[in-house]
Amino acid sequence: MPETRAETGGVREVKSAARTVELLELLAARADRPARLQELADELGVPRSSMYALLQTLIGRGWVRTDVTGSLYGIGIHALLTGTSYLDSDPRVQAVRPYLDEASQALGETIHLGRLDGADVAYLATRESHEYLRTISRVGRRLPAHVGALGKALLAERDDGELPEGPYRAATPNSHTSRESLAADLAGVRARGYSIDREEGVLGIVGFGFALRYDHPALDAISCSVPVARLTPHHERRIVAVMREIRARIEATAPGAAGAPHWR
Repeated sequence: MPETRAETGGVREVKSAARTVELLELLAARADRPARLQELADELGVPRSSMYALLQTLIGRGWVRTDVTGSLYGIGIHALLTGTSYLDSDPRVQAVRPYLDEASQALGETIHLGRLDGADVAYLATRESHEYLRTISRVGRRLPAHVGALGKALLAERDDGELPEGPYRAATPNSHTSRESLAADLAGVRARGYSIDREEGVLGIVGFGFALRYDHPALDAISCSVPVARLTPHHERRIVAVMREIRARIEATAPGAAGAPHWR
């Protein structure tokens, strides 16, 4: 991988650090699919011997784990500890959590908090509906911004000129796959003041997303997800009303910049 300059200060990227991060991100993206040494070396374009040495270093520090044969590799427990620290130290996440509880209790549905991260949205907090129990928590997971209510609410806060050209990957047959169709949808989001995901990210689930405008442009959003089978016109109107009120209260009480770092 050629050396490049970072986005700020013209500082040259540290090649070994970049390779370590790329390896951890690759293992994290594989989730429950462990990788073999040669797969990782090929994917990152590094010599097998260099990849082996890096893996052994990270295993020793708990960032990577291996099976009893030493031939399979996966993300280690220290990645979880670091991710938990991120959530525990973020004042916005701490401030929003009680409102997620309130919205979930009022609506009986699943409520999410997400943050835009490049072309994706990362889930920072979730309150699951008692009527719709997921076997795997979404917290810490990512979803392409163009396929979900959270992401579309945040993309609508930006100029359409920032949208990638496409084609976009489809999560379901209802996902936007072209820049033109997504831009048309975002125009509707701006007119309504919230986004609607009608089975675009997950079949059988409709989502309603609301950008939190304590940053400009907004980086965080909340959403309500409801199974199609339970979504009546009356329930939809109530979801929108409750989530609008929750958004207004979050924006009025979210931590300000005074005395706290302004993270990029």
